[in-house]
Amino acid sequence: MPDAMQPRLPQATGDRRRTLVLCACLMATFMAAVESTIIATAIPTIVADLGGFGLFSWVFAIYLLTQAVSIPVYGRLADLYGRRRVFFIGAGLFLTGSILCGFAGSMLALIAFRAVQGFGAGAVQPISATILGDIYAPVERAKIQGLVSSVFGISAVVGPSLGAFLIEHLSWPVVFWVNVPIGFAAIAMIAAFLKETVQHRRHQIDWIGSLLLLLGLGALMLALVQGLSLGQPILVGAVIIGFGTFALLLRHERRIKEPMLPLELWRSRIIAVGSLGNGFAGAVMMGVSAFLPTYVQGAMGRSPVVAGLVLGAMSVSWAAASFGGGRLMMRTSYRVAATVGSSCLVIGAGMLATMAPADGPLWAGTGSLIIGIGMGCTSTVFIVSVQASVPWRQRGAATSSTMFMRFIGQSVGAASCGAVLNASIAAIDPTASHAVDRLLDAAGRAAMSVAERAHLTDVVARSLHHAYLLATAFAVVTLLIASCMPPRLSPRHQVPDSPSR
Repeated sequence: MPDAMQPRLPQATGDRRRTLVLCACLMATFMAAVESTIIATAIPTIVADLGGFGLFSWVFAIYLLTQAVSIPVYGRLADLYGRRRVFFIGAGLFLTGSILCGFAGSMLALIAFRAVQGFGAGAVQPISATILGDIYAPVERAKIQGLVSSVFGISAVVGPSLGAFLIEHLSWPVVFWVNVPIGFAAIAMIAAFLKETVQHRRHQIDWIGSLLLLLGLGALMLALVQGLSLGQPILVGAVIIGFGTFALLLRHERRIKEPMLPLELWRSRIIAVGSLGNGFAGAVMMGVSAFLPTYVQGAMGRSPVVAGLVLGAMSVSWAAASFGGGRLMMRTSYRVAATVGSSCLVIGAGMLATMAPADGPLWAGTGSLIIGIGMGCTSTVFIVSVQASVPWRQRGAATSSTMFMRFIGQSVGAASCGAVLNASIAAIDPTASHAVDRLLDAAGRAAMSVAERAHLTDVVARSLHHAYLLATAFAVVTLLIASCMPPRLSPRHQVPDSPSR
């Protein structure tokens, strides 16, 4: 019997409407998912045009951070005011940010508009998934979840290559605008075909928790990424604000009735391991993917298309390993599958950390492919183990906690590897930061003397080497966490898969 508190489609027109709503949700999911990958191959060209090489890691970090902190808020709002309204608000913010990104005239403006995009994406993906959970019965959701997973896989494969194609044949603003027609179509279809009856649930929205998390992480990222360019008083102030805000956040989350971060779930070893493992694996992924095209184009001197193919190897192997990791997990154990995946992260990141420009795209692509295998295995194991360890009534919160840590890990990975990159460039040659902008532009690179080009190539390669050493450290931590994963759920942890009505 469907939950009476859930909005649902009229039974008389359910089949046709459900199919059209499904299409709209899949389009919206693709739109938000591809935004994290399509920009990776475009960022070198954007930096060459706008400048601000020392800021470009913020383009990734701010999108992921604002997306992460807004997800729990949108979930509560959807229960209070209905899925349609919240979806429209989120999709509208996302499209507004996308359009503005294409008109950005500076790196700071682009970062600000990416924050708007992230606040919108925080609604688009989870609310789309919630809508599908509302309109499909439990026995149908496995098939639907397979379709949603395939959209993530397709976006991961298509994103890097599509970004490279648009850069090669059009211009970088199109990378942001390509999603606009998809977004408007999804909004129109949801408006026309999703008919819901909103029955309000009593919820407390943790606005304060979201604001504290955004402020705390933002302050620490500012100190981390821009520490070299900040004066000492500002740097110290940012660190104090960051840690002080986190202390207030923990105190607040323990007291509030419906916290943004349900800390009691972390008392479970499986949830703690799965969430932390997901977070550090996300840091590896973003620490690699955000900077790999810059290495291929800046240090190796290859085209955006080649950079897209190198990054695309990770996406292809990730999708394939997601299925293989599930089978390995069923035939062996959670710990074995998680350890195998984490070991692949260590090997792949280690290959990139030891890479030299002369090794060429094949070496970079192989490292990318192995990291993709690791991401496919680890993401599957961590999610499945967490979902299997809690009863149905807690499964949504547990899954959200794990995915939340993935987004936080990705934003921290992009910011911290960017900080290492900036610090390394400043240590090797403080005057090279602005010249790197020209190195990433084909015309600017061609106009350089042989000696200048060789020097800047060496600076970029050595600096990114240090960034990939940090990504390798993240991978090692992921492996250590995976070794703490229980082989199987104990009988007392095994819970029924279906809700008790």
